[in-house]
Amino acid sequence: MAAFVVLTAIGAYLTVQYLTGGNGTPRCVVVSGTDDGASYEFTPEQAANAATISAVGTSRELPERAVTIALATALQESSLRNIAHGDRDSLGLFQQRPSQGWGTEQQIQDPVYAAGEFYEHLVKVDDYERLPLTVAAQRVQRSGYPEAYAKHEPDAALLAAALTGRSAATLTCEGRRDTTGTGTAYTGGPDAVRSALARDFGDESFESAAAVVSSEGGASAEASTAPSPSVSPAVGTVTIPLTDAGNAGTAGNTDRIRQRGWELAHWAVANSSRLGVERVSYAGREWVAEGRAGAWRKARGVAGGAAGSATEVRIVTGQ
Repeated sequence: MAAFVVLTAIGAYLTVQYLTGGNGTPRCVVVSGTDDGASYEFTPEQAANAATISAVGTSRELPERAVTIALATALQESSLRNIAHGDRDSLGLFQQRPSQGWGTEQQIQDPVYAAGEFYEHLVKVDDYERLPLTVAAQRVQRSGYPEAYAKHEPDAALLAAALTGRSAATLTCEGRRDTTGTGTAYTGGPDAVRSALARDFGDESFESAAAVVSSEGGASAEASTAPSPSVSPAVGTVTIPLTDAGNAGTAGNTDRIRQRGWELAHWAVANSSRLGVERVSYAGREWVAEGRAGAWRKARGVAGGAAGSATEVRIVTGQ
């Protein structure tokens, strides 16, 4: 009997090790879309902040290069953590200083505001897209160690390719809540997802294609991306339509829809630990929380609609 108990305990331990990659801390991984073996492993907290930085950039219609520069800068300045300390009065993801006109302490510690301020300064740099990343970042940051940004460029490029949607199914997370106390506060459910979409991408980004929230097996209710007190299902699905009827069928529009779909799908996965996301499906693929780092797989079916549609992103929450 004792031997059976020991074997059972060992089996349970090995299962946990397999599912978590060898430790109890939730993790995320981004890989190259070109199968060159490049990868970057990071935490759910870092993933959520990276997704915000990218969303703020794309909502301003900035190129992927701008997002790469911003992510590399934040990796160097804060390790993609929204920290409340730094050199002198530096704060937040980009270590911006209230005394240097970057905003108030409260503003700088809002990731959306901080990313927006970085981009506002970046676009004023002449020909920043063609400059070496270290030069472009330094002209915004005025760092004492400008060459330090260069070492983060490969990881930032992987993140930008995934989070802007150019590389499909390349960002995964386990989706487990971070119980270490180092992550962003957990607020789950469909209304939280819609609110976070509006915060990161801006309300205007969803005016023409409002998110739809429905309880599993229940009726749908169209809503803006802001929270709706009238919709609070125990298990809900946030559906984001992607089709543009005016341009449907054109090659360029198909590519834009595909990229937008993967951008939103990766955003949802990156925020899964914080928002209680349990499943994301798009274009015949689905991600399910708490798998082997939440790996993408062929869609098997999603409650309330077609599995893995290429015309909508479906985000299923557990609350």
